[in-house]
Amino acid sequence: MEREVEVVVIGAGQAGLSAAYHLRRRFEPETEFVVLDHSPRPGGAWQFRWPTLTFATVNGVHQLPGMSVPEPAPSTPVAESIPDYFAEYEQTFDLRVQRPVTVRSVRSLPGRRLEVATDHGTWTARALVNATGTWERPFWPRYPGQETFRGRQLHTAQYRGPWEFEGLRVIVVGGGISGIQHLMEIHPFAAETHWVTRRPPRWRAGEFDRDRGRRAVAMVEERVRRGLRPQSVISVTGVPMTPQIRAAREAGVLDRWPMFERIEPEGVRWGDGGFVAADVILWATGFRASLDHLAPLGLRGKGGGIVMDGTRVASDPRIHLVGYGPSASTVGANRAGRAAVREIRELLADRALTRG
Repeated sequence: MEREVEVVVIGAGQAGLSAAYHLRRRFEPETEFVVLDHSPRPGGAWQFRWPTLTFATVNGVHQLPGMSVPEPAPSTPVAESIPDYFAEYEQTFDLRVQRPVTVRSVRSLPGRRLEVATDHGTWTARALVNATGTWERPFWPRYPGQETFRGRQLHTAQYRGPWEFEGLRVIVVGGGISGIQHLMEIHPFAAETHWVTRRPPRWRAGEFDRDRGRRAVAMVEERVRRGLRPQSVISVTGVPMTPQIRAAREAGVLDRWPMFERIEPEGVRWGDGGFVAADVILWATGFRASLDHLAPLGLRGKGGGIVMDGTRVASDPRIHLVGYGPSASTVGANRAGRAAVREIRELLADRALTRG
């Protein structure tokens, strides 16, 4: 079955719902725009977060446009509360998200329309907002000997809490907020822990004010304008020196080791011959943008990324990426959704005038 709409939104996380909210103010859902979501229920990536990530430990939750975020007890897991908030949001603004729908490919058709092929039929549209985020593409680095390791390897996407590591020797790899949180949680349960990162952490003291935020966004924007892959948030902003992190550093929990050279059956080894035995390697190594379904459009450049002009793909003004690059944050996602819809409205209006 093929359905024709003006705009397709792929993804119903923070960025996708923000775009849908602004589309709803002009278009009718299902007949003029549609939101397709791969997840089984509302909540975006929040529904898959580990149970120990609570409102007290999360790095930030920003409200969707037009509706405040609930304020539960600090100990409430975000995976319980935020999906309910997203579900209420979808209902309140009549967004009619269709799920679970897996988008298989997006292609360009003659006549300037786009074909969005899914496991539930095909939609054609004049513009696309891609808001697929990163959760479904965990990044697993590769090191010599990795396949020989006799212990367990897992990624942040599979982490469910510190209790399963009781009495084990654990290596946490990754210098981001998730890796630090995992390490701080696991340390009291494990027999021993080691923290390994490619680069020394950049500790950030003081408040992350508006000026710092603008500078961080500008750095990421410059990369995506040049068609380079977006940097991680931490590489730009640094790690906030919270009281909890300061205490963990003083206790020796966050003593950082440089990256090992190879993995052996019983642990990891450095180039100078140093060795640490391990039962578990936890890869807190981040995620990559989930964009494989856009491959038929040929958007990637030589730098491995996509040349962007704001939220718009520079080579194809029909395509907007929100939650990508500088908008890969809850605050940035809201702004990107609004900006993308504004430009799409201008694009569709220009085409209507041209046809007239």
